[in-house]
Amino acid sequence: MGSGKLETDGKPETAAAKPQRPGRRPTAQARAARDQVDAIFSQWRTERPDIDTSPVQIYGLIARIQIQCTAFIEEALVPFGLTRGTFDVLTALRRAGSPYCLTPKQLVQSLLLSGAGLTSRLNKLESQNLIARLAEPSDRRTLRVQLTAAGEAVINEAIPRVFDVQRGRLQKLGDDGQKRLLAELSRFAEAIDTWPG
Repeated sequence: MGSGKLETDGKPETAAAKPQRPGRRPTAQARAARDQVDAIFSQWRTERPDIDTSPVQIYGLIARIQIQCTAFIEEALVPFGLTRGTFDVLTALRRAGSPYCLTPKQLVQSLLLSGAGLTSRLNKLESQNLIARLAEPSDRRTLRVQLTAAGEAVINEAIPRVFDVQRGRLQKLGDDGQKRLLAELSRFAEAIDTWPG
């Protein structure tokens, strides 16, 4: 336990998969998202020319980006046997620091999930020998979720891969463009958080 790596009885560690470089062509899901946003804006502009439909472009673009980001992250995670959902659980545990252990309540709060949503992810990860659910010594009714040694190995390889594909999509903006984007997104997030103040 002191090393932060949990071995599971009788189960061999799973070696982290070597990531493969995904292709540059957009996925069908990403193309469909782009086409849908364009179609929705065009339809509203045609059907209701009397009202300002410009918010559709902004919110539709945000939704489209979210769908596309999920798609390319999912693609990057395939060699590791992970999905975006299971990746998020492993990263939450890894970010917590050694011994990489959190309660289900802490995970729910960190990931903004329902209890049922978390349970399905934990079941999947446990079946892959990437996490273990342990009884709290002081209260057997309370469980803690901990990375196994195999889980730590997998997430340590997956994290740099995901950051690389995210960074690659930002490179065309350049350093100044990325700073401007971050500043505007931060302003927009604050505006939403404080509405209608």
